[in-house]
Amino acid sequence: MGYYDDHYSERETRQKRSRRGGALSAFIGAVIGGLVVLFFIPLLSSVGMLPYDLGSNDEESIIQTEAPEDVQTVSYSVNSDVTQAVDKVSDAVVGVINIQQSNPLQEQNGEGTGSGVIYKVAGDKAFVVTNHHVIERANGIEISLADGTRVPAELLGSDVITDLAVLEVDSSEIETVAEFGNSDSLRVGEPAIAIGNPLGLRFSSSVTQGIISATERSIPVDLTGNGQIDWHAEVLQTDAAINPGNSGGALLNIEGQVIGINSMKIAQSSVEGIGFAIPTSVALPIIEDLERYGEVKRPQLGVGIQSLNEIPSYHWQETLNLPSEVRAGVMVSSVSPMSAAERAGLEQYDVIVKIDGEDIADGHDLRRFLYTEKQVGDEVEVSYYRNGTLETVTIQLAEQQSF
Repeated sequence: MGYYDDHYSERETRQKRSRRGGALSAFIGAVIGGLVVLFFIPLLSSVGMLPYDLGSNDEESIIQTEAPEDVQTVSYSVNSDVTQAVDKVSDAVVGVINIQQSNPLQEQNGEGTGSGVIYKVAGDKAFVVTNHHVIERANGIEISLADGTRVPAELLGSDVITDLAVLEVDSSEIETVAEFGNSDSLRVGEPAIAIGNPLGLRFSSSVTQGIISATERSIPVDLTGNGQIDWHAEVLQTDAAINPGNSGGALLNIEGQVIGINSMKIAQSSVEGIGFAIPTSVALPIIEDLERYGEVKRPQLGVGIQSLNEIPSYHWQETLNLPSEVRAGVMVSSVSPMSAAERAGLEQYDVIVKIDGEDIADGHDLRRFLYTEKQVGDEVEVSYYRNGTLETVTIQLAEQQSF
């Protein structure tokens, strides 16, 4: 047995006829209803049974919406913790212009722009902290104040390891000095405000807001450009936007205190909101040395070094005669004449593995220990391998002359 279309078509035809009849009846009913309404509404209005009078033209019977006679314009000011913090410091954040002679035969100079923070005024001099990489290879330096005034600056000193530099300028145009806070008291998640000059002076005194993402980040840094890690910068991490030109600017807490000097960011297409600042706990001693001495006073052994992990492993036994269990340390690549190391008897190809009992795995470990744990003039006990034998010597640390 099958299904046939003629049964469906017949039923559909009857339904269509039924719908046509229903529609006609509805139309006629609507017309009659409308006529009844038109006839009875005037009658009801005339006997007062409606709430309004259809025949009245009196203005009072017409509902109107009019503006009040006394219209007041309300003005208000937005004043928050963030705006107060910015107002407190913004004039102390300046542009730093690195003037470079592109060609000795040309008069036209090239310019690079970063940021800086005025942290001190003493008499007729004011002092500005910025990044080393902002003023690197400059033939001349100027700062640009908040009102656009340019003031010549003198470089007092810079430090490649911490990426900090101190400038001196005339104080006659300086009105605001930043207050430094304690970065050691920061907590992850608290507000952070960055002020600087992203992309140059066109966007001077730009403010971005975020949080402190981490208080202790160790970022590997290649200081010599040879592709090897020479130092690990101890920095704050923030998601406040930091762009080229922000370098050397201020990272603030909600009190308007400088708690970091903006320094770098991770610039990758897949990375958002990872910027870094040098905490004040690291920066302040460096700033003091640069202002006073023009350099940072750091202790040194007086040797050139190379991490063992940078040396092909077959040299560990063939050239250095190290025991097979020794897999980390620092090889002495050179000994400076008249240095503390030479006086103590260290030689080329000695491999340092401990200082004062602390393991030294690479060059970063050695620098970190000397620069953060020791002072010039301190004595240290150095353990090293020479021709397969572990030896120990005491060395008095001298002042570092250059990196």
